[in-house]
Amino acid sequence: MSKPLSDHDRKKQISVRGLAGVENVAELKLAFNRHLHFTLVKDRNVASKRDYYFALANTVRDHLVGRWIRTQQYYYEKDPKNLLGRGFRPVFFVQPYTCTLCLLPVAVSCERLICMVEEADDWLRYGNPWEKARPEYMRPVRFYGRTEHTPDGVKWVDTQVVLALPYDTPIPGYRNNIVNTMRLWSAKAPCDFNLKDFNVGGYIQAVLDRNLCENISRVLYPNDNFFEGKELRLKQEYFVVAATLQDIVRRFKASKFGSREIVRTDFAHLPNKVAIQLNDTHPAMAIPELMRVLVDEEKLDWDKAWDVCVRTCAYTNHTVLPEALERWPIDLFQHLLPRHLEIIFEINRRFLQYVASKFPGDNDRLRRMSLIEEGGCKKVNMAHLCIVGSHAVNGVARIHSEILIATLFKDFYELDPHKFQNKTNGITPRRWLVMCNPGLAEVIAERIGEEFVRDLDQLKKLLKFINDDAFIRDIAKIKQENKLKFAVHLEEHYKVKINPQSMFDFQVKRIHEYKRQLLNCLHMITYYNRIKKEPNKHWTPRTIMVGGKAAPGYHTAKMIIRLITAIGEVVNHDPVIGDRLKVIFLENYRVTLAEKAIPSADLSEQISTAGTEASGTGNMKFMLNGALTIGTMDGANVEMAEEAGEKNLFIFGMRVEDVDAMDAGKGYHASEYYNRIPELKQAMDQIAGGFFSHKQPDLFKELVDLLMHHDRFKVFADYEAYIKCQDKVNELYKNPKEWTKMVIHNIAGCGKFSSDRTISQYAREIWGVEPSLEKIPAPDEQLK
Repeated sequence: MSKPLSDHDRKKQISVRGLAGVENVAELKLAFNRHLHFTLVKDRNVASKRDYYFALANTVRDHLVGRWIRTQQYYYEKDPKNLLGRGFRPVFFVQPYTCTLCLLPVAVSCERLICMVEEADDWLRYGNPWEKARPEYMRPVRFYGRTEHTPDGVKWVDTQVVLALPYDTPIPGYRNNIVNTMRLWSAKAPCDFNLKDFNVGGYIQAVLDRNLCENISRVLYPNDNFFEGKELRLKQEYFVVAATLQDIVRRFKASKFGSREIVRTDFAHLPNKVAIQLNDTHPAMAIPELMRVLVDEEKLDWDKAWDVCVRTCAYTNHTVLPEALERWPIDLFQHLLPRHLEIIFEINRRFLQYVASKFPGDNDRLRRMSLIEEGGCKKVNMAHLCIVGSHAVNGVARIHSEILIATLFKDFYELDPHKFQNKTNGITPRRWLVMCNPGLAEVIAERIGEEFVRDLDQLKKLLKFINDDAFIRDIAKIKQENKLKFAVHLEEHYKVKINPQSMFDFQVKRIHEYKRQLLNCLHMITYYNRIKKEPNKHWTPRTIMVGGKAAPGYHTAKMIIRLITAIGEVVNHDPVIGDRLKVIFLENYRVTLAEKAIPSADLSEQISTAGTEASGTGNMKFMLNGALTIGTMDGANVEMAEEAGEKNLFIFGMRVEDVDAMDAGKGYHASEYYNRIPELKQAMDQIAGGFFSHKQPDLFKELVDLLMHHDRFKVFADYEAYIKCQDKVNELYKNPKEWTKMVIHNIAGCGKFSSDRTISQYAREIWGVEPSLEKIPAPDEQLK
């Protein structure tokens, strides 16, 4: 039997979450006060929580700066391969209790969502204490214009210039003195005003022109339901790509720290020094832009430039939904980026020649694989561009990668099977366990040591404690403490009082039809109806929480949010129900809120239609924090079931082969399920009849029509299996010991889902570098 942690021991054991590199608390306090006074010009009488946070952030950044500069020196001297495209998450833990300062990021409470309201997140309103502007590395980015073909090559002329101003954020490694750089770009007008227009009274137009330039980085991914939105989105994607590639070329040419001398000009070595990972199709413009730089500016011939481009770039796909893969109209390309369209046409011409040589006479294959989609409005298929211009293509879960090569990218796989790989996603245990759930991290560390923080496979050692009553009690106690904390948070910010003894049931993710929040809604209503029908029966109490954001132009997703809040309005105010069922929509779901919510979860809803979810990472975060999963065999759920044992997850519903068989056979007919299953019919009739929208009975007519007549994601087909599986969840929850034993199986099975494993595989198998655990000397030590 293992010895349980006493509260005293738990307070003592903080090494897993301590502030690395800040040993002197007195020095830390002194620096904090200095920044409060001299950086923020405040004292404690007038300082707000935000001021305290900024003072602490500046204090922490001071401790990072020496390591940040030392890391750059080390990279320039060692000249390793640089990896672009995937940010590494910071793991420098700012814990209020560690430095005895009560400092918390400001949280803005909102009124409960009764009518749907959208608000912009003006996250830079008060500045960002972590970032450093680098105007000395500002780069021009060009748009519009025309091309001239001359004996000296192609010229892109008469362009409009926007300046890209870099902002650097330090990204610390875990106890290795390395601080990497995340560089973001902000669009700036090339001059403040057109003085000529200003002086003759056209000052409004001068200001508007400046604003148009800076709109590029003002709002991320605008609504693209109208032409200006589409143009601005393509502008954003090219802006970031062009600025970054100029930066890559500058760094490649430089030889040593701080040097601006051009000493490396042979671009054949670029793939040995730079890896560009295209995360979905958004940065696909990197391929034609790199070709433009190499051919037009660096004067490489096409074949050499193409070889460099393909060996440098790799593509990660994140979706199997065809409509989510970007396709840009040719006319828009011609208008905005005329030289790049020429390059894409040439890439396509040469690629189709290659395909034709491999599959002579197969014109239909040529049509399917072309980078240019013919039809009423010709478009550039950006996913095809990514595949053709990359040396490696991967999905983000095994089942996802298998679906890609069997369906969406089947033709490309048959042409170049060696390109295709799988890299199952992962999460960082530093943030998603040690930092957000320190109590659980310490209970684990007491039993198996602290090595799991760097090597998550160590969690398998927990299996030997599966029948240890003391360990089971500790795990259950930590979960209950986290639930109590989150219940307080909900009451404070959502004005909802919930039962901390109830099962905390979460579905938090993007709001989308394929993620099937509507299936969850049907369960809420069914459970509500059952309690109403038999109010004296002993029901397992539940608090069902749904969180996530809808894309600006996605009306259906917004109506799903409205339905969830409407169900909550009825359920939460029904005196018959009491605290046996609550339904809450978590507004403004974000990382800060996730760090509070996930440690408190009992049940994780991962209920997408089989074959539609690429991977998911929220499922891994919940699993690591001791929530059990109810889900379909989709995305990373498949591998989670393998690692923890399928019997330790609540798996239900159709598999991919069942969905395919249905599509190939009689098809999906929602009315068959509606007419056959009384509880489903009752729930749908309530939604359609205005039970959840008395003042506007037809409010959810569109959702009802969708589910009854146009549902691609087959919600009703899985309803019956889902409800039966939820019944099993309820039964197990009544047995806390057996529930907690299943939790331990899940935590012990999380080793595979560390981002350390994922990034190591990318490094070895795509980027061609060997991951290193080397710790570089601290700033006050000599570099070797």
